[in-house]
Amino acid sequence: MDSTVLSLRIEGELFERLRAHAAKRGMSVQDYVVRTLIREDFDERFQTAVDETEKFYGASDTPGDQVRPSAGIA
Repeated sequence: MDSTVLSLRIEGELFERLRAHAAKRGMSVQDYVVRTLIREDFDERFQTAVDETEKFYGASDTPGDQVRPSAGIA
């Protein structure tokens, strides 16, 4: 996998907030930002997959019509 450098200019207050969030997790600011971007990308791709599945099977307008697997939980 190739890697590319991305340089950002951000306000000092935002950087300090990011630094604080990263420190709580024992991470560098760079790792925290990359992890956040990866998570956001996953969420977006997952939502797209859900939307496509609903289009394929036809989304129900009423929640009671949906069949949900119980995984053996009554």
